[in-house]
Amino acid sequence: MRKTKPIRSDIAWSTPDRITVRGKDMASEILGHMNLGDMAFLQLTGKGPTPEQSRVFNAMLITLVEHGITPSAIVARMTYAGAPESLQAAVAAGLCGLGTVFVGSTEGAARMLYEAVQAAADTSDLERVASATVDAFRARKEIVPGIGHPYHKPVDPRAPRLFEIAAENGMAGRYTTLMSLIARQAEAKSGKPLPVNATGAIGAICCEFGFPWKVVRGFGVMARAIGLVGHILEESQQPMAMEILWRTEEEAARHLRPTSASADGVTS
Repeated sequence: MRKTKPIRSDIAWSTPDRITVRGKDMASEILGHMNLGDMAFLQLTGKGPTPEQSRVFNAMLITLVEHGITPSAIVARMTYAGAPESLQAAVAAGLCGLGTVFVGSTEGAARMLYEAVQAAADTSDLERVASATVDAFRARKEIVPGIGHPYHKPVDPRAPRLFEIAAENGMAGRYTTLMSLIARQAEAKSGKPLPVNATGAIGAICCEFGFPWKVVRGFGVMARAIGLVGHILEESQQPMAMEILWRTEEEAARHLRPTSASADGVTS
């Protein structure tokens, strides 16, 4: 017979007249005292952030709320067009696309930085660590996460601002430095402009916080859910999903349509 294990959670519990989250009473100690980012920090770490941590953590989350008509926003709008009775399904559909290419690359950047530092025999020379990291990615023919951007050129404006906020609040250290050095090494070795992008900056700052890399993608999920609800609201008031559908159908199948030739082969 399988030996049972105790079922335990240290996050929250509730009674008919009380909800307690990480030891704080929801009604008297959280509501009106914490913003959404601070509540997320409490949920994850078990403690409220310092004012400096709050500014940096909230800046990271806000960065990931919105980025225009992205694949996740399009998917959410299209799903809502097909199932307007299920807003939550539309949000979920949009979140499913947050991976190694979009938003979720924060996880890849954080993992890269942690592993680079752990593998280094000497972390006093971060330039050397950065060079070795880039060499390893190039040898595997893998894209270095957190650098370059297909749209924002020559600089992703979010990244320097995030690094600035981190520095102003004592949250810039070896990981933010290493991320910048990796970008510089990648540019030198590839001959292409590859500045740190927003996900690279966020991945580095998450390492400064000490968040496990496995949870870092979750910050993008939390933040982008807010943005997708906004897109779905706009879709309900100012729809574009069906127009996207018709235009895509026309463009994708254009080569299959008959020419102006008549049925008997004589051009009209």
